Amino acid sequence: MKFYNREKELENLKSIEEASKESAKMSIIVGRRRIGKTTLIKKAYPQKLYFFVSKKNEALLCEEFIKIVEQQLEVKIFGEIKKFKELFEYLMELSTKRAFTLIIDEFQEFLTINKSLYSDMQNIWDSYKDRSQMNLILSGSVYSLMKRIFEDRKEPLFGRANNKMELKAFSVLTLKKILEEYYPAYTPDDLLSFYTLTGGVAKYVEIFVDAKAFGLGKQLDLIFDDYSLFLDEGKNLLIEEFGKEYTTYFSILSLIASSKTSRTEMESILERNIGGYLEKLENEYKIIKRVKPIFAKEGSRTLKYEIVDNFFNFWFRFIYKYRSAIELENYEYVKNIVKRDYETYSGKFLESYFHEKLRLTYDYSSIGNYWERGNQNEIDIVAINEEEKRMVIAEVKRNPKKIDLYKLEQKALKLTSKYSKYSVEYRGFSLGDM
Repeated sequence: MKFYNREKELENLKSIEEASKESAKMSIIVGRRRIGKTTLIKKAYPQKLYFFVSKKNEALLCEEFIKIVEQQLEVKIFGEIKKFKELFEYLMELSTKRAFTLIIDEFQEFLTINKSLYSDMQNIWDSYKDRSQMNLILSGSVYSLMKRIFEDRKEPLFGRANNKMELKAFSVLTLKKILEEYYPAYTPDDLLSFYTLTGGVAKYVEIFVDAKAFGLGKQLDLIFDDYSLFLDEGKNLLIEEFGKEYTTYFSILSLIASSKTSRTEMESILERNIGGYLEKLENEYKIIKRVKPIFAKEGSRTLKYEIVDNFFNFWFRFIYKYRSAIELENYEYVKNIVKRDYETYSGKFLESYFHEKLRLTYDYSSIGNYWERGNQNEIDIVAINEEEKRMVIAEVKRNPKKIDLYKLEQKALKLTSKYSKYSVEYRGFSLGDM
């Protein structure tokens, strides 16, 4: 699959490279695994030193990296280097004479190899950066660890980075463009399943495109297969984040994916206080988010939780929940459950699709959901333009025949009475509007 839609990011990375020729620049790139960080970096910098930090002995890593340096920079390194700090100092010294880009991928893995390395790098960086021409790119997939390394005041590299880029999933507009190029005959249902199952994560999109899996049936065949990347994906990507307590976190995420979205609901099932876990999932791991009714006051307890990532939502709802059948390789059993529940399950992703589509018009100051106490009078979309004092209130249904704008107006009476100076447009969005 060709490279898509990272023009802003490429432009930003190239401008950083230019600026580094005046004095060294340290940049951080974070984003969940499979999002396309490495592909972006390699596209931005065809000429570079690229180090991938795998979990191995530091001396062996240095041996691997030295070969890369000698080949890419056409230099000969004499003597024995078994500590990364020695290699890093050599490169910083070299960068005072010539400009180059150094990329260190999965940078957080140094924590398991040599914890003192970050202090060593900080001292070396501070000593050389003003006369260096190094463009240093530090990339990582374990969000919580990268956040700690660079944003915790107690850590040596705190405040050292000049730039931070958080790589996001492809937008709904990009997903449409990809389908238009690779499968022009796609239907709205195809677009919805493409969005629901991949969430715009570059690697999943690429797998579907390469396999020509553009409809729900083919996509599920690809996911539920003996050689599937997807079956262990949630476990492989999240256990490192969560550590020893991953089973509690997985239980919470499984409940949220199964529409048990309030804290009280989850605590009644798990029979324990989960406030600390929810806080970490939201603020440290960035895997869930709070959803409040639009216009809710700051301290309002009327809130729900959502999993941010579409694929993780699917994995916890269908793969983790039915892991016994998965272990037995009874994939047809789980596929049939997905097909049975898909129409209802995909409804909330149809709703989030239109949230994003409205956001990308850049016409609104805020977009959200609305509901009243006891989940009464739920409204799928409320979009506000504060400057122009106008409001769009919308209902989202797969089938346009099920949209009732009069009923929507009645549900919105309490909301619109508080904002009587706003002009209100009532709209219905369905599959055909995608």
